[in-house]
Amino acid sequence: MKPNQKKYEKSKKQGCQNIKEEKTFDDQVEGRNAVIELLESGKDINKIFITKGEKHGSINKIISMAKERKMILVEKDKRQMEQMAQNQNYQGVIAIVPPFEYCEIEDILDRAKALKEDPFILILDGIEDPHNLGSIIRTAETAGVHGIVIPKRRAATVNSTVSKVSAGAVQHMKIARVTNITDSIERLKENGLWICGTDIDTETYYYNQDLTGPLGIVIGNEGTGMSDRVKKSCDFLVKIPMKGKVTSLNASVSAGIVIYEAMKQKMK
Repeated sequence: MKPNQKKYEKSKKQGCQNIKEEKTFDDQVEGRNAVIELLESGKDINKIFITKGEKHGSINKIISMAKERKMILVEKDKRQMEQMAQNQNYQGVIAIVPPFEYCEIEDILDRAKALKEDPFILILDGIEDPHNLGSIIRTAETAGVHGIVIPKRRAATVNSTVSKVSAGAVQHMKIARVTNITDSIERLKENGLWICGTDIDTETYYYNQDLTGPLGIVIGNEGTGMSDRVKKSCDFLVKIPMKGKVTSLNASVSAGIVIYEAMKQKMK
């Protein structure tokens, strides 16, 4: 067993949840757009693998950018690349990177302050599907969200799938991973944010609610929605109209609808 693995096993036995422990392992980013975004972000990359013979289209751009940054480029045959890939559609390129660096809530608030904008923060209460998390990050980044808050337990974390689905947007998004969502909401309230929850049982439609000013939007779990504690912590609740027989939307779709309504109101 490698030293890092021993350290990890020891931390698991002790019930250690320290993020610094998790940073001892590498992760990978797959897909051409995601790797290009990674290269453009200037973040650390340990090594880039490409499939032998894949030297056309955007792969050439990746090779050129990697050489310019003096990255290690390794060619492998298709079978070896398929064994390495965590996603079926890895598009002939895999970048090995240090694990995603989560930030603190204060870092997100500081980002808004540096941009001289009202804080615009997304709070995810137990999103479990990495595809949903990746889609939400992509939408949030395009809409100018300053950062995202996710829980440490019982929720998806940033991995290669999330990075690929986000089309590289995760490289530009500040994400805080917290022990307690309700405590984090209270901290955001203390910093002047109004907290908007999304819930089907409320009376107010999202487009009738004032979503300007310092704002935090809560998106609940794909199946159960927001927990009762989180719901009680919200300043107000909104819902999306439903006219079909299916009475719920995919979490990433719900997030996109409310996020863009807030962006529209802020732009006005």
